[in-house]
Amino acid sequence: MHDNRLRTIIPDDLPAVITRYLAAHRVHDTATAVTTFTDDATVTDDGNTYQGGTAIERWLDRSATEFTYTVQLTNVHQTDTAHYIATHHLEGDFPGGTIDLHYRFTLRGDLIEHLAIEP
Repeated sequence: MHDNRLRTIIPDDLPAVITRYLAAHRVHDTATAVTTFTDDATVTDDGNTYQGGTAIERWLDRSATEFTYTVQLTNVHQTDTAHYIATHHLEGDFPGGTIDLHYRFTLRGDLIEHLAIEP
């Protein structure tokens, strides 16, 4: 049943691929993080879209070194079996110093097809 209603879930209920991506991203493990995406995946972050493994890998490398920050998972939602939102609270040396970001995942099979990161 796909009713497309946003449901709060616990982090343990996230699909393994999302958990693997979040863990790798948190410790700046680009090599592992990039393996969680489909070959034709897209990432939208900070008004830019990155498509394909090479572009996503460059984005991951840049985002891992651009600022120093802490990340705390504060909320997890599921719309259906392919759509999840993980909300993170970030604090660091970026402009503004704190922000809550919504990581909106779209899955295809066991991989991430699209990730949009937005306030």
